[in-house]
Amino acid sequence: MISFRQLLHAEWTKFRTVRGWVTGMVAAALMMVMFALLAGLSSDQKGALPVPIGPYGGPVTDSFYFVHQPITGDGSITVSVAALESSVPEGPETLRPGSVPWAKAGLIVKAGTEPGSPYVAIMLTGEHGVRMQDSYVNDTAGPGSAASPQWLRLDRSGDVITGYASSDGTNWSEVGTAQLAGSSAQVGLFVASPPAVGGGGTAGTVSTATFGNLRVRGGWAGGSWAGDQVGAESPTFAGYPANAAGSFMSTDAQFTVTGAGDIAPAVRDSLPTGGHLRDLLTGTFAALIAVIVVGALFVTDEYRSAMIHLTLAASPRRSRVLVSKAIVVWVVTFVAGFAGAVLAAPLGERLARVNGVYIFPVSFSTELRVELGTAALLATAAVLAVSVGAIVRHSAAAVTTVVVAIVLPYLLIAIPFVPAAVSKVVATVTPGAAFAVQQTLVPYDQVASNYTPYYGYYPLAPWAGVAVLAGYAAVSLAVAAVLLHRRDA
Repeated sequence: MISFRQLLHAEWTKFRTVRGWVTGMVAAALMMVMFALLAGLSSDQKGALPVPIGPYGGPVTDSFYFVHQPITGDGSITVSVAALESSVPEGPETLRPGSVPWAKAGLIVKAGTEPGSPYVAIMLTGEHGVRMQDSYVNDTAGPGSAASPQWLRLDRSGDVITGYASSDGTNWSEVGTAQLAGSSAQVGLFVASPPAVGGGGTAGTVSTATFGNLRVRGGWAGGSWAGDQVGAESPTFAGYPANAAGSFMSTDAQFTVTGAGDIAPAVRDSLPTGGHLRDLLTGTFAALIAVIVVGALFVTDEYRSAMIHLTLAASPRRSRVLVSKAIVVWVVTFVAGFAGAVLAAPLGERLARVNGVYIFPVSFSTELRVELGTAALLATAAVLAVSVGAIVRHSAAAVTTVVVAIVLPYLLIAIPFVPAAVSKVVATVTPGAAFAVQQTLVPYDQVASNYTPYYGYYPLAPWAGVAVLAGYAAVSLAVAAVLLHRRDA
């Protein structure tokens, strides 16, 4: 009886001497590169508006109505939000009263009016009470409820901004502190109204807030108030529905401000001209079919040619034969998949950026994880094909079974009108969960969005998704080993 090492070498020799199997693996890697190049070349958005970049280096949404004046030193600003009312689209050109949970009205200190500039804000929201937010990604809950009126205050001491909230204007609670460097800044009132999310898309909303008891002291006192729409290349870009725009009116210390848009980290469906790494790895779909075919044939061809009897005669411990085949296929597929992903990702990114498409940035470690994970996805799918091939002993049946098990969930995830609940279940319990390893986007609690697999947000952590596929492969391999002992004894 030959050793396991000799068995592995024998299976590797079988694999590399069959030109079709080697060609299939090379083709899988090349298809990933080809699809990435096509994705980069076909994405021409050179006339698209630029994407604002926040202080943390990522894309942001920075569009709101701002009633402001310059900061001349340390001091404080206080205001009461007497009312916050929102309207949502009822038709192409009409609005009706409605709920916008993350509508925002409050005080903000901003380094400038340019989209993406740093800021610190304290606000009353539509349904999430008082919040203090800064640098687009930081969000701190304050005391009280979403009911108005609420009193808000920002104090500035050097680079430190402190936010306070009160229900009566007398008893104050500190909400949090944040840093805002530099002496040049603008301070004032703001209103933002994020798009309503639903039906697989978004629609612009408008919110109006009534501010009273506006008081400033210290270096912030004095000067006239100016109203501007931040991020106002066009009303549509600013987040307004048709026939709506931002505005403010003032009488004594009372202001009525209307605004739309949001101040937040950008998410996938808020950037219609943007993309992410997963979009450049669509060749994984074609590569997946290629490696499944090779994996199935690696077993079923031996049954078709009756070579399996010689293999089992050389190694009577049948489970070792199956495991050695699985190891050879996994390693070969992993190498091919990793080579394809390593070439596809940077080439696709470069072409997309040349054509004016914004690609969500990722760290080197995240990109490496996606490349390694994509290779592991393909390799584990090939092992699943080996296992199913050993069970059914027919190449067409094995390929069809594995393709349906993995590719069908992928297609369901990729269809935008599949209900979110269905899409999330598919991406959790089926072998298609392994595509979670390609996710690079981060959901934010303070941003309402379509956080579904279609947009690149998976319910499972990246490697947990691969573990689901590995579980299917392991169970199938165990079943194949049992059947191999019983049927070929």
